Parts: sequence; structure tokens; C-alpha cells
Amino acid sequence: MKLKKSKNKLISSLITFFIICSITIFTFAEEEESINEQLEQLRNILDSSSTYSAFQTRMLLNTAQSLLESGIVFEDTKGIIENSVEKSLDAYSIKKVFDVILETKEDGLPTEPLINKVKEGLSKNINKTIIISVISTKAENLKKADEILNEARQEGLEVDGGEEIVQILADSLENDVPQESLSWLVKMGTKEGRSIEEISEISEELSYLSLMAYDSGLSTEKISLLFKKAMDNSSNTTDICENIQKSLETEISTVKIEAGGGKPSTSTGSAVTPSITSSGETPIIGGETPTQETGEAPTETGEAPEEPSTSPEEETPSPPEN
Repeated sequence: MKLKKSKNKLISSLITFFIICSITIFTFAEEEESINEQLEQLRNILDSSSTYSAFQTRMLLNTAQSLLESGIVFEDTKGIIENSVEKSLDAYSIKKVFDVILETKEDGLPTEPLINKVKEGLSKNINKTIIISVISTKAENLKKADEILNEARQEGLEVDGGEEIVQILADSLENDVPQESLSWLVKMGTKEGRSIEEISEISEELSYLSLMAYDSGLSTEKISLLFKKAMDNSSNTTDICENIQKSLETEISTVKIEAGGGKPSTSTGSAVTPSITSSGETPIIGGETPTQETGEAPTETGEAPEEPSTSPEEETPSPPEN
């Protein structure tokens, strides 16, 4: 009797095993067929342009396949290729963009901020070098943000929020908030039992203060020192922003006095850091010298523009923008 039961159990287990294997094989085959169909669509888009050689097309399709297999949404991959073809972006620049996105995805970090920046840059005709630089910097800041969270977790702190807090911390880093300050904020805020929303709000406030300091002509080193001083004088997150703001007001007043009471110069010899847009997102030129939509750097230097030399009669109206 026992032998019969054991035999039936074995048969039942084998049947279950074969069913699971069949489902897995079928699902895998279905996914592979779907990716093949998607790659064929991408091939047709690339073939519609004479910009890319057969070798370059294969190179891009191989990287696109890796993106799709890693979980990147097909519509995002397709959108980048379509826009790149429309703007006649060279194959190696597209490959570099794909590589940055793929590496970020493989690191388990959010890729949506990178994809959005690429789409924005292409739609505004931003220079390809700037697009690659911007998303590379953003990818690096995402890694640093993840390191901040991992350090807190290694100390036994339970930090929630996932991709949301990683993106917020990365944005703060992009706005020149020192990494040490953000690390302190996450650890102290978690110890105080603050929610992820509260920590995010303080992080955004630090971004605002950092941008205000930079726009007032303070160097990155001075800002970092100012943040560190405020943290050293505070034992909780409630006071840190107030301390930084007070210190900033003192520093800004000093800069104005030294400049003879005039508006302090914002030219510090380093790249211009963008201000936050009304939507709360940083523009495509984050961390780079601002450019016009054609991808060319503007000629203004922060001073009042010179009066035009032509007379009103000689002036002709500019054509309307598309």
C-alpha cells in the first residue's frame, strides 16, 4: 500500500514538473518571438534612413535587444531610435546612450530619468555630446544616491522608498548638495523615525538652498563647507535647513559688501548649475553650460545685452518659431 502511494506521489510530482517546464518553455518562446518582432520593427526604422551602414544597424539592434531583454520598455527603445533617425544622430552616439541606460538598468537603478532626458534632448535639438554628458552625470548621481541608501542600511537602518528616494537624492546631488550632507540626512532622518516623504522634502529644500548659494557666487567648496558646518552645529534634521539658510544669508551679505554693494557675480569659473523648473524637474542641461534649442551655447554672460547697432528701419522681424 505504501509503495503504491509513493509511486502515485512520484508520478504526480513528475507530471507537475513537466507542466511547469512546458509553461516555462512556452513563455520563453513567446517572449523570444515578441522580441524578434520588436527588433524587426526597429530594423525597419533604421533601414528607412541612409545614415547607417549594415554594420551600424546590426550593432544598434544587438544593443537594443539587450535593452529589451533587461526589461526596458519597447516603446522607450523605439522612441529613442525614431527620434535619433529623425535628427540624423550618428550610430555611435545612439550606442553610447543605450550603453548608459543598459548599465544603469543592470545596476538595478531607475532608468526613467535617463530616458526622459534623452527624449527631451532630442526633441529640443540639443547637441549629442551634451545629451550623453547629461545622462552620464545623472547615471553617476543615481549610483551615488544608491550608495547613500546602502550605507544607511549597512548600519542597520530600515530605509524605504525604493526608486523614488533614489531619484530625489540624485536630483539633490545634481544641484550640488554635498553627498556627505545627504548621507547625514538619510541616516539621521531614519533614526528620528521620519517618513520617506519628510526626508524627500528636506532633500528638496537642501537642493533649493544649494542652488541659491551657487547663484549668489559661492564656490562648490564653500557650499560644501557651509553645509558641513550646519550639520556639525545641529543634532536633528529640524534645525539643519534653518542653520544653512542663516549661514547663507551671512555669506551672501559678505559677498555683496565685498562686491561694493552690487549684485555678486555668479561667474565662478565652473559649469553653470541649472535652477529647478516650475515642474520640479531640472532641465536637460543639468550640470552643463546652458544651450539654446539648437544645441549651441548662448553668448550672454549674465550682463545686460548691448543695444542693436541697426536702426528700426533696418530691422526685419524674425520668422516665427516652429
